[in-house]
Amino acid sequence: MKRHRAAKVSKSRWAGIRLFAMDVDGVLTDGRIHIHSDGSESKAFSILDGMGLTRLRKAGIAVAWISGRASSATSVRATELQVAHVIQGRTDKLMALQEIAAELRLTAGQICYMGDDDIDAPAIAWAGIGVAPAGSMPAALKAADYVPARPAGRGAVREVCEQILAACGQTPAP
Repeated sequence: MKRHRAAKVSKSRWAGIRLFAMDVDGVLTDGRIHIHSDGSESKAFSILDGMGLTRLRKAGIAVAWISGRASSATSVRATELQVAHVIQGRTDKLMALQEIAAELRLTAGQICYMGDDDIDAPAIAWAGIGVAPAGSMPAALKAADYVPARPAGRGAVREVCEQILAACGQTPAP
């Protein structure tokens, strides 16, 4: 079984990451979706996570979002953060992740994938570093190498970004 502590993921493994891919709902959000009476929806995204993803992008690390459901709120936030690879409405997360890896000519060892549910578990297990937020489903947690201390939608993604950036010699901006 994979371990759930940052110390168990070596600095060299973090330093080798060239793509940080993740699910959206339950990773970048707390997993709740607000459906309004007019049929529109809203989600809450963490500013902390957004800053971490922006810093990764500026450091030359690719970012990808793979969501099982299509959402205009996800599209808007991805555009704001300049996320280059956004796949929505796909529940075959591993296949979608492997397609992005092939496009970017990356190996599994160069990829960190973060997900929270059963459909994410194969991608978590395949990636060089698999991550699941603490409140994830058992299959995702079992597949994970690392479980952030911060909860989903409240800085868990930022925590992973900081691990990658620190291993690459990047320090947070003052």
